[in-house]
Order: sequence, then C-alpha cells, then structure tokens
Amino acid sequence: MRKAALLYNPDSGGSKQRQSDLESALAVLRQGGVDADLVPTDSPQHALDETRHSIAAGCDTIFACGGDGTIHNIVQVLANSPAALGILPLGTANALAHDLKVPLKVVAAAKAALRFSPRRIALGRVKYSDLQGKPGTRYFVVAAGFGVDAHLFYKLHAGTKHRMGMAAYYAKAWHLWFSYPMTRFVAEYTETGSDIPRSAEVTELMAIHIRNFGGVLQELAPGASLDREDIRLVFCRTASRLAYLAYVTRGLLRLRTKIPGIDLAHAMTVSCHYLPASDDQPDQPRIYVEADGELLGTLPAEITVVPNALTLLAPPH
Repeated sequence: MRKAALLYNPDSGGSKQRQSDLESALAVLRQGGVDADLVPTDSPQHALDETRHSIAAGCDTIFACGGDGTIHNIVQVLANSPAALGILPLGTANALAHDLKVPLKVVAAAKAALRFSPRRIALGRVKYSDLQGKPGTRYFVVAAGFGVDAHLFYKLHAGTKHRMGMAAYYAKAWHLWFSYPMTRFVAEYTETGSDIPRSAEVTELMAIHIRNFGGVLQELAPGASLDREDIRLVFCRTASRLAYLAYVTRGLLRLRTKIPGIDLAHAMTVSCHYLPASDDQPDQPRIYVEADGELLGTLPAEITVVPNALTLLAPPH
C-alpha cells in the first residue's frame, strides 16, 4: 500500500467523534508511509465518481469508511480493477469486517491495515429487473437474497437502521416477517461438481459468500467462505415461519441440526423466476432482490460467481 483514498460521507452519523476518528486513522496511515487523503462524498454516485478519480490518480487502495452498503457501492468500481479495497468499519452491522476480523475501532483498523496484505477473491454478480422494469447488474461481496429478506429492505426506509439502531431495526423486521405472504418462486441451479440441473420451488433464497456475519447471528450458512470460488445457497422450500425461526435459532446457537424444508448447496450460478400465472393467482406479488443489504429490484434474476474479481486488503489467512 503506497497511496490510498479514504472515502466517507461526512453527513452519515454526523458526529464530531466520527470525524476525529477518521482524521486519526489518516494520521496513522501517513505515519506508516502511505500517501493518504480523506475524500468526502455526498451520495452513492459521488462515491463511485471519486473512486474512479482516485484510481486514475494512482491510488492502489480505496478505503470504504462505512458499512456493508458503502463497501457494496465502491466494489462496483473496484471489481476487476487492480486497486484494493480497504475497510474502516463505521456501519451498523459491518458483516464483512467481522468475517475478515478487521478491528471494529477505526484507528485500530487503520493500524491493522498497515500489516494487511492484498488477497484476491471471487465476487457474486446478480442480474435483475430494477423497480422500473429495466435490466440491472450489481456485484456483491457478502450475500444476496430473493424473497423474504429482500421484502424487508423494500419495506424499511434506507435510513431506518442508522436512525433506530440494530435492536429497533430487528424489531421492525420481525413485525414485517410475520406479515409477508411467503410467495413461492422457482430457483434453478447446478451444484458445484455436478452437471445435473436442479430446480426448486422456494419462498426464500439466500446466496452467501462469507462465513461469519458477526453479532449474535454469526454463521448463517455453514460452508460459505470468501476462500471459495462459488457461493453457498440456502433454499427455503417451506412456507412455515417456524422453520425459518428454527433455522435462524440454529445459527444463533451454532448448531448443525438440519431443518426440514431448508436445504443448502454450493453452486456457481442460480437463476430465479416467477411461477407461471394460474387461475388462483393470475397476478403474482412482486418478489424483491437485494445484495449486501441494498434493495436492487425484482425477479427474474440470476446470480453468477466471477472468480478472481476483487483485491481485498485483509489479514493473512
């Protein structure tokens, strides 16, 4: 790491302590011999533009000073580029930071970054229909979801987590969970190491790329890992809310118990589409798509894995 840009939103969080922490982190990097600068951004599009500008100016490392949403946004530019992604965690959940064991204090994360090394990983890529019906494509690092969890992001305002805190956010999500109609859709995939196409009717599908989400949840999809060049799929074939609850509880307690109606598989691709219209349900409700906690759009959608797509500044294995 020779030259770095620290991208942050000065209006996000808004505290003087946050600004002070970032300035201290900047001082740490400079003292470590890195030519580093703070780069304020005021919107996701501005952050994309500043990322491109920083790479063109010779930065070999772009620090995302925020949470998983900030990382998700910056990765759209960093994907398939030589520049590395660094993390200074300032978000609500910081799932990727937890998985990489990046210190959650900003100054400590900057000190650790001086010891980290570049690590090349695969990325997920999701194609979808945006909310206006136009085709869209996004990369993701942590996870993507179709169905229940994406519906929660659709219902919740983008600022709810930051304004309410995680506890209140989970409470709101819990309420929405029990009002979701559990609409079924079709997932088609081929497991890693097999050439046999498979199909399943599901009410939720999650494509997960990290092992440890941190917090109380920890391991949501055993077998998922940034070291792999495929993704871990969690298929919820059941409409039982108790089965969903049992699966999440299994993760909380770090159990390996199999939950009926919920299956896991490794795959390189998975595509999802609506069930054919029927007399009972001529107009099916929209099924939403999210990636890294960001609402993207709706079905039809497809996930593929792009090998060797992103450089992470991360601790040694």
